[in-house]
Amino acid sequence: MKNELIMAINNICVERELEPQVVFEAIEAALVSAHRRRFGSPANVRAKIDPKTGEMKIFIDKEVVSEVHDERMQISLAKARAIDTTSEIGSTVAVESTPADFGRIAAQTAKQVILQRIREAERDAIYQRYHNRIGEIVHCTIRSIDHSAGTVTASIDGKAEGVLAQEDQIPTERYRPNGKLRCYLVEVGRGTRGPVIRLSRTHRGLLRRLLEQEVPEIYNGSVEIKSIAREPGQRSKVAVAAIQPGVDPVGSCVGMRGVRIQAIVNELNGEKIDVVEWNPD
Repeated sequence: MKNELIMAINNICVERELEPQVVFEAIEAALVSAHRRRFGSPANVRAKIDPKTGEMKIFIDKEVVSEVHDERMQISLAKARAIDTTSEIGSTVAVESTPADFGRIAAQTAKQVILQRIREAERDAIYQRYHNRIGEIVHCTIRSIDHSAGTVTASIDGKAEGVLAQEDQIPTERYRPNGKLRCYLVEVGRGTRGPVIRLSRTHRGLLRRLLEQEVPEIYNGSVEIKSIAREPGQRSKVAVAAIQPGVDPVGSCVGMRGVRIQAIVNELNGEKIDVVEWNPD
């Protein structure tokens, strides 16, 4: 049974991409909750799971006193030194207080708490993952379209959901369920049901990232994008400058027979893109 617990935790960690320590902490918190509910234990209760064997133990931190008035909170010096020889009056010692039938109690009482904590940990992991990707292009699959509000809900990499509001949509595009999109990740917030991710197809950052993907000279830094102006779905203007001598900045972006810039035009549903050489005047 103990090995089954460790195997179950490892499976949860693999399936939901969580750190084992996060799951252990969630289960330990659930065990403390179960113990308090069943035995009315004091606040200074801790649970500990052995990460190798899966053995579950409950500890109560008790104050070492010369005369015990409350056995739930206090322990005599003699008993404390039987546990920890360095104990002194006024110090605290962890006393094991694992009930005989605690395994059954934990299984019955803590299941929902464990699931809730794991869901919270999963949401936090998704939030952290996509918060670190703000300003990047993400691959999306359209899941649903709310025609009354004009919003599009999309799955990001099959792991999270993002929203494409009406003002973030290219006016000339038509969206259909299961359609594929590349979107710019604008911001990530915390919501009651998980991370709230805002996507955009109109942000100038989308054009910047597409240029970085299609033009090696921009990606490696020999050509710099100085400024971008967009009228989404209509026309964009990009000002570029050569950082490395001998590099044609406009020619690099356009590519042989316009193949590089045409790939971006196709991605943006036919939006015209003018590339001009930057001039500080």
